[in-house]
Amino acid sequence: MQGVAFRGGLRADGLPAALNDPRRLAAVAATGLLDTGPEPEFEDLAALAGAVTGCSRAFITLVDERRSFWKSCVGVDITEIAGRQNPVRESFCYFLVGLDGEPFAVEDAATDPRTRDHPSVQPMKIGAWAGYPILGPGGEVLGSMCVIDDRPHAWRPTELATLATLARAVGNEINLRTSLETARTALAATTDLVRSLQDSFLPPVLPTVSGLDAAASYTPADGGMVVGDFYDLFQARGPWWCATMGDVCGKGPEAAKVTALARYTLRAQATQHLSPAVVLDHLNSALLDQRTDGRFLTAVHATFRTTATGVSGRLCTAGHPPALILRADGRVQESGRRGSLLGVLPDVHLTDVRFRLAPGDTLLLYTDGATEARPRPIVPGAPRPLFGEENLAAALAACHGMDAPSVVQRIGRVLDDHSGGWASDDTALLALRVPPRAAGL
Repeated sequence: MQGVAFRGGLRADGLPAALNDPRRLAAVAATGLLDTGPEPEFEDLAALAGAVTGCSRAFITLVDERRSFWKSCVGVDITEIAGRQNPVRESFCYFLVGLDGEPFAVEDAATDPRTRDHPSVQPMKIGAWAGYPILGPGGEVLGSMCVIDDRPHAWRPTELATLATLARAVGNEINLRTSLETARTALAATTDLVRSLQDSFLPPVLPTVSGLDAAASYTPADGGMVVGDFYDLFQARGPWWCATMGDVCGKGPEAAKVTALARYTLRAQATQHLSPAVVLDHLNSALLDQRTDGRFLTAVHATFRTTATGVSGRLCTAGHPPALILRADGRVQESGRRGSLLGVLPDVHLTDVRFRLAPGDTLLLYTDGATEARPRPIVPGAPRPLFGEENLAAALAACHGMDAPSVVQRIGRVLDDHSGGWASDDTALLALRVPPRAAGL
């Protein structure tokens, strides 16, 4: 290696210290290409390098601290991965690493003072060698695009320029793959975080309400962004219980902030006021006080207690779809008078509506993800009908005689069938049912 000054100095074995640079080694490992088989994208580029330069051998290599791995080795008949490599000492590629990414070329390897003592010149019949670095996203030297001629070779400028271009093409391909994998990993982590955040808005287990059968479900929208659907079932005070459901417009962290504010405000206010309209009015004030960046909220809130004959309560809807009641005789009725959206104006119009559930009756609260469910967009312009309120009522009617968990499961399956397993919006369902009385009671 006479006449070669490696910028980072030498290791104890006389090879460039840059081979052991942790940042470079991490970038090499991040490619995911070490110990992998040939791929057309790299084979084609290596073959082109050999054809342009007239060399019988062309390599695309990845170099760690101990070896040069041949991702592509045109002109070398080795198919087993274990054989597609050589010790780094026996590779010319360490020149590129030690020279911090500068190209390296010799026209007569046997006489050039930089390479004449190299251990591979004679065994590998290296007459001439030219290589350009393959660079990682941070400029790290991952390896080389190189060609070997069996005889001395006076490299023409056009050959070297083409070799440089092909090395950049290899680097771009590798870096694109690395970026995509990083994005996938980040998306998976973000999705997990989003779902954890979303789960924090939902009770892990619905509480047991004496004399009532309750069940809920939450189906997240495709896409991984946290959105604003939430539901809750909790004891307000004494015999009074509350069921609530809401939907914040928009997605992402800002929507999550509004969802958290709404859920905890509702719980706090429900302990002070038995009127759902008053509770939602206080929530509207809280949203305006927090100046939630123009985001609004729809909600339905019910306060109820169980009685000897079933359930008696009041509910209020604020820009939210009406609740549905499946009567024991199979009829489906709407309950609630649609009031103002929350978080928009200081003065809202909200109305409490009384409801009763007799034995065998079921109250269903839902978000508009149910009525607005539609098939996945596959063919541009193809019809994608909304599920709609009438179909939801019909799906509920078909649940006649079912307990609350079965109601929620069946409606979920119907929605899934309509949309083909694709969800354009989050969908929350909450069913409260008074069990039918046993015969003779």
